[in-house]
Amino acid sequence: MRFFFLLEFHGMNDRYSQIFPLVAILLGCLLAACVAVFRPGYLSSDYYLGALIVFQIVLAALWNYRQRFFLLLMLVFFWASTALPLSGAWTAGRWFVLATGALVGFMIFMKNHPYYFGVLHLVALFCVLSALISAEVSSYPALASLKAISLLLLFLYGASGARLAVTGREVKFFAGLLWGCEILVYYSVVARYILRIDDNPNTVGALMGVVAMPILLWGILVSEQTMARRRRTFAFILALLLLLSSYSRAGIVAAALGCLLLCVALRQYRLLIKGLGLGLLAAVFVAAFAPLPSDESSPSDGTFGSTGLVFLYKGHQTAGLVGSRKPVWDQTVASVQQNPWFGTGFGTISATEGSSAEFGMFASNSKVTREHGNSYLAIVEWVGLLGVVPFFILVSLVAVNVGRVVRWMRRTGDPFSASVPLAAVMAAGLVHAAFEDWLFAVGYPLCVFFWALAFVLADVLPTHVSQAAHAPEASRSDRWAGSVGVAAVTR
Repeated sequence: MRFFFLLEFHGMNDRYSQIFPLVAILLGCLLAACVAVFRPGYLSSDYYLGALIVFQIVLAALWNYRQRFFLLLMLVFFWASTALPLSGAWTAGRWFVLATGALVGFMIFMKNHPYYFGVLHLVALFCVLSALISAEVSSYPALASLKAISLLLLFLYGASGARLAVTGREVKFFAGLLWGCEILVYYSVVARYILRIDDNPNTVGALMGVVAMPILLWGILVSEQTMARRRRTFAFILALLLLLSSYSRAGIVAAALGCLLLCVALRQYRLLIKGLGLGLLAAVFVAAFAPLPSDESSPSDGTFGSTGLVFLYKGHQTAGLVGSRKPVWDQTVASVQQNPWFGTGFGTISATEGSSAEFGMFASNSKVTREHGNSYLAIVEWVGLLGVVPFFILVSLVAVNVGRVVRWMRRTGDPFSASVPLAAVMAAGLVHAAFEDWLFAVGYPLCVFFWALAFVLADVLPTHVSQAAHAPEASRSDRWAGSVGVAAVTR
């Protein structure tokens, strides 16, 4: 049985909506001139100058919201997580960008796109309410409330702004997404091995395993031009080497699942065998030329068995496969036993484990939060056994949507659907979240990317068997148009 409701908003007419950006720019220029004349000291301050730059960039993105804002949001959150210059400014500015994108996107969506909001969106609303309720019992109620509001903004953007960015322009959006993944891979190579920055192996593993490799593999499958296929293949190999050199087991498992799902569901068995062989060669190469820094983790005999042990145990065979995760898992379980029903507060820990005196204004610190090693255990600790119900329903709905796409791919063998790469990313992300606690940590760029596309997936679920799959002469755009069904509700 389907539950849905329809929201419609009739705002100002098109003439006024076109004038609004021009008026906003004129007012911004007038404000800047007044500051330059009456408060020139503000322009010599890094803080105020940075705020002005952020405002101008956001205003430029709002001018063409559907084409630009998704890219801006991803860049801002990614930049804030790096060690690049101005990353501190973006750490604070990312929340302004997210709030602006969510509110403006919602207004545009309601005015021009009276779509149905289905079960997925309703459950997301209950998740926000659960997070807000848990904040009332938190040792840090102000911080927990701010985190819950950030979750609201993320879900609001996903339910409106992200859908505006994709729906009706799937081909352009995913062409840009493929370019973005290639650039991400090249940046990671330069940053990790040339500039020696952003050397967080878990972040590299997450970005390569959940985002870059599944999307690039799909890009290889849908490439109709030889040069594009070769370029994406090269980027895919670099992403594989980056992933293996990070020794991030969670990222490796996520990438393996995402790529395996694509190959098996689309019956690309020959490509699967080639990929397995490439992966084994790359693992031996990385183990030989980019070993772990620990002396005990580097195999000496060069056999595949030793290489496998390096990636499985990372030099700590005696601790077992989950030896590094077990202490934090046990700590989380103990915290849940102490606060079983309403948790410790969304995004925060108990006061007995941290300090109630200080916490970061725009980012969390170790005094109010800690590592959990599992996103699902983390949300149970934060909101308790009662509050976690809508979160698990939300995750289950995403998994069900992935299953629907996989069944459709098995029937048709057609990769030319916007739902195909999204399903691979969702599957890889859900598995990766079982070993890292980013799934509901809104400040992490992968969290923003994942949930924005999770809401999009509900709209681009294939509704029928594509006739384009039987038309080899059709162009990619025509085949996408035949294989993408824009669903109004999450079924």
